[in-house]
Amino acid sequence: MKPFILIALMAGLAACGTIEGLGEDISAGSRIVQDAF
Repeated sequence: MKPFILIALMAGLAACGTIEGLGEDISAGSRIVQDAF
């Protein structure tokens, strides 16, 4: 499960090009990881 989360997070970060989008992706990713644990 952890490798999938890492790959999904990296793909999300690679897909966003703006700083604002990056912040949103990090927030969403941290919520996903927090929910997984």
